[in-house]
Amino acid sequence: MSPRTPTPPPTREQILAQLQEAEVKFLRLQFTDILGTTKNVEVPKSQFAKALSGDVTFDGSAVEGFTRVEESDMLLRPDLGTFLIYPQFSREEGERGKVARLICDVTLPDGTPFEGDPRQVLKRQIARAQDKGFEMFVGTEPEFFLFERTPDGTGSTVTHDRAGYFDLAPIDKGERIRREITNKLVEMGFEIEAAHHEVAPGQHEIDFRYAPALETADRIATFKFVVKRVALEYGLLASFLPKPMPGVNGSGMHCHLSLFKGGSNAFADPEGEYGLSRTAEQFIAGLLDHAAGMAAVTNPLVNSYKRLVPGFEAPVNIAWSTSNRSALIRIPAKRGNSTRAEVRMPDPSCNPYLALAVMLAAGLDGIEQGMEPPPAIQRNIFKMTVREKRHHRVKELPTDLREAVEELQKDEVMARALGEHVLDHFVEAKQAEWREYSAAVHPWELQRYLDLI
Repeated sequence: MSPRTPTPPPTREQILAQLQEAEVKFLRLQFTDILGTTKNVEVPKSQFAKALSGDVTFDGSAVEGFTRVEESDMLLRPDLGTFLIYPQFSREEGERGKVARLICDVTLPDGTPFEGDPRQVLKRQIARAQDKGFEMFVGTEPEFFLFERTPDGTGSTVTHDRAGYFDLAPIDKGERIRREITNKLVEMGFEIEAAHHEVAPGQHEIDFRYAPALETADRIATFKFVVKRVALEYGLLASFLPKPMPGVNGSGMHCHLSLFKGGSNAFADPEGEYGLSRTAEQFIAGLLDHAAGMAAVTNPLVNSYKRLVPGFEAPVNIAWSTSNRSALIRIPAKRGNSTRAEVRMPDPSCNPYLALAVMLAAGLDGIEQGMEPPPAIQRNIFKMTVREKRHHRVKELPTDLREAVEELQKDEVMARALGEHVLDHFVEAKQAEWREYSAAVHPWELQRYLDLI
C-alpha cells in the first residue's frame, strides 16, 4: 500500500468538451446534508457552462440542518476532480440520455465556504493533518443487505438468499448482482479489490481500493447510490441499515486508516513494537480516547446500537489488537507501506464526510497530546470477565443513541472537529430521533407484555 501520484483535475473547458463528445444530456450537482443523505440538483445541457462555473443556487432552508429561511440562498461549487459519466443502468434510462455527475462544495452567495457543509468539515481536518505533513488514506469495507420487494414494490426483510460467508452460487443468489454493481463501479473509475457474500443471509460486501480521505468519502456516497440503483433494476431493495434483522450479523463499514508523510507510511517502523511507529501508537491512542465521543457520528442511528452488541462480531469494547477481531481497532498483519489501523465500529448509515473527519480529528489529537495507547489485547475480549476488562483498562462503547449523543456533547475535540453549526444541528436531529423512538410502542413490547400484564 503506497500513495498514488495525484492526477490533476480536468479543466472546465475539458469537461464541457467531454460532455459534448459523450452526448450527455443532464448533469447532476451532488452534495450531502448533515445526516448523510445525498442530494442533487440536475441541470440540462443548456445550463452546463453555468453549473461548471459554480453559479447554480439552491434553497438551503429546504435541506436538513443547512440554514434558516431568512438566509436560504446557497451556491453549489463543483469539484472538477469528481467529474464522471454515469453508466447506463437500464434501457429506458439510456433512451432519456446520458447523465454525468459532479460533487459540489456548498458556499454562501459571496463564495465563503458554508460551515454546515459536511464536505467542508472533512476538508478542515485534512488541512489540519497537512499542516503536520500528513495525508490520511482510507480503505473501506461497506456491507449491505439485499431484500425481496413485496408485490406492490415496497421493501421487506425477506432475504434474497440463504447463503453465508464466501458462499458460491447457486446458494449465493446475489453473485450476479454483485458482479453487475462491480462492473458499473469499474466503468465509473473505481478500483474494486473484492466482492463476496457476507456472514448473514442476504448480506454482501464490496471493497474498493484505499484513497485519500476526501476521495474515499466521495466514493462511499456514490457507491451507495450505485448499489441501490442496480438492486432496483433486479426488483430488489438494497439496504445499508446496520441491523435490519435480529439474530444475525449486522452491516458494518470497517475503515482502514493510515497516515503518509513524504511519500512513506508514517505508521510503519520495523524497529517498533508490532512494527508500528510512535505516530501510529499515538494515532491509535487518540482513536481509543475519543471512541465514545465519535460513536454518534460513526454510528448515527437508533438501529446502529442493535448491531453493537456482543456475539455478532461487531465491537463493543474500546480496545485494540493485532490478532483478533473482537477489538474496536485491529492492526492487519501486513507491514511496510501497508501498515494501517482497521477501525471496526463505523456502520454504512453514517455520513462518510463527518465520520472520516471525526476519526482523523481523534487520531491527530492523539499525536498532538503524545497519547500512549493501553496494551494491545490479543485474546477474545468477548470472553473476558468484568474484572479482566477493568485490569486491561477496557471500556465500552455507548449502548444506545441517547448515550452516544451525550458522549459527543462532552467531547470537546469532536465538537471542535464538527464545528458549532454541524454539532448543534446534528445533536438536535439525533435527540429528536431518540425521543420519537422512545415514545413508540414496538412489536416486542406487545409480544412480551400484552397478554401478561
